[in-house]
Amino acid sequence: MGLRSKKLLQDMLDAATAIQRFAKGRSFQEFEGDDLLQSAIERKFEIIGEAMR
Repeated sequence: MGLRSKKLLQDMLDAATAIQRFAKGRSFQEFEGDDLLQSAIERKFEIIGEAMR
């Protein structure tokens, strides 16, 4: 596996870990009512999607 592939996989892992950390202990209702939380989690999903391309 090349260095670039390893970097992309690490980016995906880091983003997924951040999503778990952001969402831990929060309900879906809290998520729905918190624009900042939504934006943070959406951005991390974008990073995962970009890395997968």
